[in-house]
Order: sequence, then structure tokens, then C-alpha cells
Amino acid sequence: MLDIKFIRENLDVVKQSMVNRKKEPIDFDRLLALADERTAFKRQIDEINRKRNEASAARDIEAGKRLKDELQAVEEKFGEVEKEYLKLLLKVPNVPSPDTPVGPDESGNKVIRQIGEKPSFGFTPKPHWEIGTDLGIINSEKAGVVSGARFTYLMGDLVLMQYALQNLAIKILTDEEILKDIATRAGLNVSTRPFVPVIPPFMMRSAVMNRMARLDPIDERYYYEKDDLVFIGSAEHTLGPLHMDETHAEAEFPIRYVGYSPAFRREAGSYSKDTRGIIRMHHFDKVELESFVRPEDGYLEQDFIIAIQEHFLQLLQLPYQVVAICTGDMGSPDHRQVDMETWMPGQDAYRETNTSDYMGGYQARRLNTKIKRADGTAEPVHMNDATMVAMGRTLAAILENYQQADGTVRVPKVLQPYMGKDVIGKSSHA
Repeated sequence: MLDIKFIRENLDVVKQSMVNRKKEPIDFDRLLALADERTAFKRQIDEINRKRNEASAARDIEAGKRLKDELQAVEEKFGEVEKEYLKLLLKVPNVPSPDTPVGPDESGNKVIRQIGEKPSFGFTPKPHWEIGTDLGIINSEKAGVVSGARFTYLMGDLVLMQYALQNLAIKILTDEEILKDIATRAGLNVSTRPFVPVIPPFMMRSAVMNRMARLDPIDERYYYEKDDLVFIGSAEHTLGPLHMDETHAEAEFPIRYVGYSPAFRREAGSYSKDTRGIIRMHHFDKVELESFVRPEDGYLEQDFIIAIQEHFLQLLQLPYQVVAICTGDMGSPDHRQVDMETWMPGQDAYRETNTSDYMGGYQARRLNTKIKRADGTAEPVHMNDATMVAMGRTLAAILENYQQADGTVRVPKVLQPYMGKDVIGKSSHA
């Protein structure tokens, strides 16, 4: 959430941000009035507690009882104000960065740069779902019978390739020498402290996901009300709360994690989108990044993460473009979002494969995750999350870019040591 002081001092900016994000208007006059009431009640509570201490020291039992009743009445009023105040405050989205394009939807996104040459074929390239079916490494037909639409079986060499992608990503992220090389080539003066590997919980309490500002839209989540548990839509959903209600010394930052997990999404509202293939699934696997940094290092950390993502795509020799996501297409907690879209020749289009979200202090304020400065003061840390590998989409990109005229698929050179082969042929499980 935003700091109420920031909202008060930048009200026009916050209101315009909500217009640019296509959010429903909020009664800011009421929000600011509640903030004042809340402050006044807190002062009353502090004053009553001071008087109670005095009464206790003087052994004034009658005054102590009277002040206890008075405190209870004031705390009840404070609780009512606090509830309404937080309900309004939590509806205010983050303010986009100055370099975020203003636009209504994905049509307003801006291409920053394009990297790599698109492959040329002496034949009409196939989409990945045809390649996968022909080779017996994608079986969506049987998955549809077993589980329904937007599920699939990955088979044979495609499974080995997924593990290869995972291993390559973890190798990069945990090797400080590789990270130093990436930072140097990107011209970034940034800490190259490695990412700590994590396999996080795949379910979480709804209240914690709400503190992450990722519970809504609830229609996108698989939610079990009986147990009050939500299946995560990304590893960052449970990586972000790792330091909830904690304060860490300045010297501990940056704190970086790389998590591997399944992701579960209902894909509500996407009935006619990407019904074939493995681009838009109810379940897929991801390698996800989460980092906690000093506020002054937030933008630099995102730039470093983007450089890591680009390094990974370049190792795979996949053509891609870097895209600045506009106000109408970014998530509510995001301050700045940058995506990588990889060329899919079988679809004749660039498709999103990686994303990088910088939240500033928005999530940390909700999570109560703080940095303690050398002078003893504390403030919210700044948080970044990013997708290193969205498995289905990356596998699809490799199948389409590396397909051969004979129906086989070449294995990217960087993955060959992990897979022990250079070509994918027809699966023995077909």
C-alpha cells in the first residue's frame, strides 16, 4: 500500500494514477479524514495509557478502573475507524514510475529494444502444439479427458528439456562469477550476491496473499474456502512473505531468492485465448525471482534482473524484444513492469515469456518488512519479483525456433550438456 503521507502530499498524482490504471474512483476526502481520526485516537490511547501508569504508580485503584473503561471505549472507536481506513487505503494501487507508458491495455505497451535474428526456414514453420503432437512429447488430448481444458502431459525429451532449463537457470543465479559478468556487460554497479534457491509452499492463507496484494482478482485463483488456502499463481506469492513482519539490518541487503514451483491459474476471462498448445495453462511450472533491497537500489535491482533474463534468452539464442508495460496493463502493486516477449515463428508473433515487476515499498508496507538503517531508523524495503523461466512458454519458443524440416527439433547448444543429446526426435512413449 502507499504511505498515507505520500497520498496526502501527492493527491493529484495518485488520482491521475488511478485514472491511468482504469481503477474505480475512491473517496479520498473520506480516506484522509479517517487518517486524521485514526491519528487523534492513537494520541488519546497514548495519553490514557500514560495516565494509567501514573495511577498505578500512585496506587489509585479507582482512577485506574475509570481509565481502563475509558481506554476500552476509545480502542473500540479506534478499531472501527482503523477497519474503514484500511479498507479504503488497500484499494489504492501503486503509482507507476515516471517512465511507465500511459495506455489503456496491452496496445499501449512500448517496445524498448529487439535482440536476435528471427530464424528463416525453407518450409512453413509449425506451431509448437503440432510439433509436440507429432513428436509425442505433448499430449493435450489425453490430458483433456483426464483433467479438462488447459492441461497437458509433457512427455519424454520435453520433460528432460524442462529440467535442463531449470538447472541452467539455477546455475546462473547461484554463481557469483556469472552474475558479476552479467553486471559488468550491462554496465551496472550492483551487488552480485547470489540468489538463494528455495522450493516454497504451493498454497498459502488468503490473508497473506492479500497482504502481497495478489489475492485479487479472486476469480483467477484456485481457492479452498474450507481450509482458507489459495494455490499460488507464482512462486513469488510465497517468497514475498518470507520476511513478513521482520526488520533487517541495512548490511543484510540485497536479499535474493530463486524459487521453483508449479503455478495454478484459473485463466478466467480467457475462454477463447490460446486454447491450443502450452502457452496459457491452468497449471505450469516456473523459476521465479524475489529480491529485497534498499529503497535507493530498487530501480538498479530491476535493471540487473532484466540483464539476467536477457542473458538467459541469449544463451538459448532465442530472438526476443524487451517491452515496457503500460499503466492499463500492469498489476496494481507494480511501480514499473518490463516484459520479455520471445519470437514464436509458428505463430508469427512475439509472445510474453518473462516479466519483471518492481513494487517499490508498496508490498513491503503491507507485509511490514523493513530495513533498519545505521542511524536506527526503519522504513519499508523495496521489492522486485521476476520470472526467470515460465516453462511452458519457453519450451514452446524452443520448439518453434529450433524445428527442422524433417520434423525433429534441435536442442539449444547451452542445454545439450544437461540433456545429453542435440536433437529431439519422436518419443518412444508416443
